[in-house]
Amino acid sequence: IDDYLQVAGQAPASKRKLNDAEVITTALVAARYFGGNMTTARSYMQGHHRCRMPHKSNFNRMLHRLSETIAAVFLALGDALKELNTSSEYVIDSFPVAVCRNIRINRCRLLQNKAYRGYNASKREYFYGFKVEVITTADGVPVQCFIVAGSVHDGLALQAMHVNLPPHARLYGDSAYTNYELEDLSMECEQVALLIERKSNSKRKDSAAMAFIKNTMRKRVETTFSEIEAAFPKSIHAVTPQGFILKLVLFVFAYTINKCI
Repeated sequence: IDDYLQVAGQAPASKRKLNDAEVITTALVAARYFGGNMTTARSYMQGHHRCRMPHKSNFNRMLHRLSETIAAVFLALGDALKELNTSSEYVIDSFPVAVCRNIRINRCRLLQNKAYRGYNASKREYFYGFKVEVITTADGVPVQCFIVAGSVHDGLALQAMHVNLPPHARLYGDSAYTNYELEDLSMECEQVALLIERKSNSKRKDSAAMAFIKNTMRKRVETTFSEIEAAFPKSIHAVTPQGFILKLVLFVFAYTINKCI
């Protein structure tokens, strides 16, 4: 992280106790090992790595100020993984993250909008929170993520998402991402081939072989989501929606680093 920041031209401030690389590393350690608990991660880094930690409030301000930098570092790591992915095969899918239980929606202070009420089809239940759209390699390593409100349909999220994949890459997805116009456009531009699973009533039927390939490719991403969610605490603590989203990015980022080791 420090090497990236130096290349990006972000020199460390000499008068500060903690430089930007140490702040980001501490946040990633919190997401990887302590369920996103920044206080525990700060104590660990101070006790084991001799980092001079500022006060909790100062640390949180520094971390939020670096939210765009954290996203940029994650994208840079994703670009490096794309270059190493010789198969050029990727999978897109989403998983829901609730900010509270449904019975507490009316008392939720973090979010107050019907747009955050979504439906989890796999569990056949509603939730109140965000939906994390993730693009992974065929091996299940995340290279890009996009966070939307819970009610946003996957197909609309794909349209809004800036899919940055190498030319001639193949992107697999389930039937929720069905968009014939987008598929035709991607074929005409010869950039990314969208290989979306077909619904039973689809007008564009797949051959048995193609249906099997699409179904097989999607199985690994479900395991990835289970492993990411395993690092979540019982409830993700955040004071603002931006803080909640930042923690979600850190969880995905930390998982990607762990898979690369």
